[in-house]
Amino acid sequence: MIYPEHLEQKLGFDQIRHILSLRCRTPLGRDIVASFTFTNNAKTIAHELVCTNEFIRILREDHFPFDFVADLRGELRRIRPEGTYLIESELFSLMRTLTTLDSIQSFFKKDLEGHYTTLASLIYGIEHFAPITKLIGSILDKNGRMADNASPELRRIRHDLIAVTQSISKQIERIMSRARAEGLSDDDMAPTVRDGRLVIPVIARNKRRIAGIIHDESATGKTAYIEPAEVVEANNRIRELEMDERREIIRILISVTDQIRPLVPALADALDKLGLLEFIRAKATFAVEQNAICPLFADKHTIKLHKAVHPLLQISLSKNGRKVVPLDLELDDKARILVISGPNAGGKSVCLKTVGLLQYMFQCGMPVTIGEGSEMGIFDDIFIDIGDEQSLEDDLSTYSSHLINMKHFLRNASAGTLFLVDEFGSGTEPQIGGALAEAILTELNEKKATGVITTHYTNLKHYAASAEGVMNGAMLYDQHNMQPLFMLKTGLPGSSFAVEIARKIGLPNHVIQNALDIVGQDHVDFDKNLRAVLRDKRYWEEKRDNIRRKDKQLEGLLASYDEQLSKLKAEKKAIIDAAKREAAQLMQRANANIENTIRTIKESQAEKESTKAMREAFEKEKADLLADDETPIPQLKPMPAKAKIIPPKPVQPKPQKTVADWKPAKGDNVRVIGQTTIGQILEVKNNELIVAFGGMRMALKADKLEYVSRNEFRKQNLKSTPVQQLSDSIGKRKLDFKSDIDLRGLRADEALQAVISFIDDAVMVGSPKLRILHGTGTGALRKTIRDYLKMCDVVADFADEHVQLGGAGITVVNLDL
Repeated sequence: MIYPEHLEQKLGFDQIRHILSLRCRTPLGRDIVASFTFTNNAKTIAHELVCTNEFIRILREDHFPFDFVADLRGELRRIRPEGTYLIESELFSLMRTLTTLDSIQSFFKKDLEGHYTTLASLIYGIEHFAPITKLIGSILDKNGRMADNASPELRRIRHDLIAVTQSISKQIERIMSRARAEGLSDDDMAPTVRDGRLVIPVIARNKRRIAGIIHDESATGKTAYIEPAEVVEANNRIRELEMDERREIIRILISVTDQIRPLVPALADALDKLGLLEFIRAKATFAVEQNAICPLFADKHTIKLHKAVHPLLQISLSKNGRKVVPLDLELDDKARILVISGPNAGGKSVCLKTVGLLQYMFQCGMPVTIGEGSEMGIFDDIFIDIGDEQSLEDDLSTYSSHLINMKHFLRNASAGTLFLVDEFGSGTEPQIGGALAEAILTELNEKKATGVITTHYTNLKHYAASAEGVMNGAMLYDQHNMQPLFMLKTGLPGSSFAVEIARKIGLPNHVIQNALDIVGQDHVDFDKNLRAVLRDKRYWEEKRDNIRRKDKQLEGLLASYDEQLSKLKAEKKAIIDAAKREAAQLMQRANANIENTIRTIKESQAEKESTKAMREAFEKEKADLLADDETPIPQLKPMPAKAKIIPPKPVQPKPQKTVADWKPAKGDNVRVIGQTTIGQILEVKNNELIVAFGGMRMALKADKLEYVSRNEFRKQNLKSTPVQQLSDSIGKRKLDFKSDIDLRGLRADEALQAVISFIDDAVMVGSPKLRILHGTGTGALRKTIRDYLKMCDVVADFADEHVQLGGAGITVVNLDL
């Protein structure tokens, strides 16, 4: 039950209906918009919300083929009697509507994942009207007119009509040419049509000089329109053919309509379903525009609103680029009734209407403008007392109308009732009005009804603070700027700020002081203390929110660190596992080599001393392998102690490169003297070597480089793999790293190598901004460094330092980390 009857106008739901109606293209949807209403049936509400939610998903992710739908309900009712028929335009609209219906059915059939099952169920059972669509398409052309091939007789009639028309046109043109030549018509005159017959225009004074029938004359009377006698019979023939054509078209229309008539009930049902889809589409469109969502269903008579806004107020303010202050409110078993107090124009009534309108929209099956996590229960009744209901005709005053509403509330309220009262108890003498309001509120509280009221009465604030099931709420006010904040805070009563507002308006101070003396110091102190409590509460709530935000940030950082630690552990394990596999492979190859050697020794019957020498060589190789890897490696198989070994034939060892006799060659591993980074020679050009250090190429002289053996290269790679060593190295570099480097006094190649290492360290420790001091001088060192910076992938940009800080003598580098 809703009370009063015009509740929708009071809450503003009539404007919601109007908005939905504008989003419907046809009366099919608009009729449903006008008729849908409040319900307390949970299944119905849930079904409506699920349908709307599915359509919201379609609007956001898909294209719904709602291209053309016509309201043909009246036309279908008209053709129920035999002999009636649909005209061409009506058949064309029916064909296009059925084509849209077929597209919609195909759309839902393609939904294999079942995203729109509830919407699809709405059109289950609707017949497929493909034969009707095909039939209509066979008699109409693409513009909706009767096609020439609709029947053989119509084709013949139109063929004859064209032939006769062409013949008359030729005759008329000859007559017209003769009339111009004889001066009976002006040169700019041309044949035309009057009453469906071809005529020629003639100067009025010459109309007796041409035999024929006068059909019309111009408004000025200077031109007469004559049907020459030579074409009268031909025009009569055209008229006969046109009547034959019309009779044949009607015959075809009747024939087609006779085939449609048995399907009228099914077609009417299909139109109703299309109207329902259009209605749901309008609700979904409104929800998308206003960011409305479906709340969680509560199984009790509760309301938990989070970031709720009044949709109509949101639409109004958005036009001016303003936003609604969201509302947070909770009504449950512990606090079913909320008593809102605060200054005038502070948002009390808006808060009350927001609760009422959103609840009404929800129980009409509409998404509502709330935040995620909001919950709404289902009420059996909604009663409101908002605005002035005085009536001179009914001898009803403002206060009397309020009392009549309260009488209805007390008679019909129950645990399933939601009541909303604006300015509770107003309209009469404050003391008795406040007392009556408190008595009525007590009765409603005992009936376990849920409600929101607004008031200025102090006794109601006291009652809300002490009564079980009732709580206070305050609309906040900025005392410094003397303006409302439109924010609701529950738990404490609000102040009306009457004195402050009076001062702001400009009432004389002695008048205000006199009022304070009349009301008494106790009341003034109560209001002052109340404002102080509200101010302190707001301060501590802001502190609490800041702490929560920082806790959330800290949780995020801890989660990030835990994730990075897990990744490092996984990488460490992967590196160690890879090293173990590589070591195992090395040992397998070594064991195979040993077995082959033993077999060779046996076959060649080596002497004891030679065998001993070979054993010592293998043990030395084993020790070298183990020296660079702390992970456990399978042991070499021991050589049989008593095996009789004969030394093999001497084998000439392959010459190995040493640092002393090194001659640069392509593929050699090298490093700059005094540095640790190892590169590879790509090309030898006279006295210069092209060396690749990672992704960078450099031209260096041989005397600046030293040869790196393969064993040393392998050892350095193995040493650099363990995660712990890498982590320790990074930590040490972070401690020692400085974002400035001084290259003055270095040669170009030395400075370049220093810059390479400097940028490598900066990338490793994550320093995004560097300063390179190279001086001005001849500019050669500056050019060499900047040429390298242009090729370096990690360099985002670089520029001279500020003129007061060094200018062109310092290059500031920004890294892309």
